[in-house]
Amino acid sequence: MALVSGLVLLALAACNPGGGASVLPAAPAQTPADGAAPATATPASNPADPAPTPTATAAPTESAPEPTPEARLRTFRLAPGQSEARFIVDEVLLGRPNTVVGSTDQVTGTIQVDLNDFRQTQVSPIQVDARSLATDNRFRNRSIQRQILQSQRDEYRYIVFTPTAIEGLPETVNLGEPFTFQIVGDLTIRDITSPVTFEVTVTPVSETELTGLARTTVTRSMFDLRIPNVPGVADVSEDVQLELEFVAVAEEGTGG
Repeated sequence: MALVSGLVLLALAACNPGGGASVLPAAPAQTPADGAAPATATPASNPADPAPTPTATAAPTESAPEPTPEARLRTFRLAPGQSEARFIVDEVLLGRPNTVVGSTDQVTGTIQVDLNDFRQTQVSPIQVDARSLATDNRFRNRSIQRQILQSQRDEYRYIVFTPTAIEGLPETVNLGEPFTFQIVGDLTIRDITSPVTFEVTVTPVSETELTGLARTTVTRSMFDLRIPNVPGVADVSEDVQLELEFVAVAEEGTGG
């Protein structure tokens, strides 16, 4: 009997070569309870399987941004040789009433217009070369340059109107139809600046050309314009009418 037991132990040792740990029977598989779904193992991913291809999503289409008010402005420049600044004053010459007109085409300035909304109009300072003002009398011209306007002096050469406000502009206009408004600003003659208001009539001839007339009345005393004693000139009116008749042409590459 002892011999048989020894053989059994030797056989068990051969089946468990690691020694000390005993071999236990495998636990029986558990049967799921009635009605319960059997558990399923999640298959392990195979490294050889290709990675899933991501689905491309189109970026949302953005509409073109609306142009800013500044981008819509079209610049019109006073056309040299086609615009004229002038003054009109009454005098008594050799005992007879006379109307004096002095004018020049040396005028510069710009007008910026939104053709879809004329209320956005902007006007730059308007500059007139007073040295080039001329009447029908060369002796009067010399008196204007040397004594009245003193435009022969470099510091008094230019008369400048600087707009500060525009009033009464319509929202829309039609080509070929004139409209009126007012421009308020500061008028500088020599070293004196006074506020004035111009009444303006503008006709949009086309989308690239504007014509117009700006008019106001000032007094000589506003700018200390004194008339020298001249033989034959008995009187010069205190009121002086100022006018700017202009043609303005659009610059290329401006406006929306």
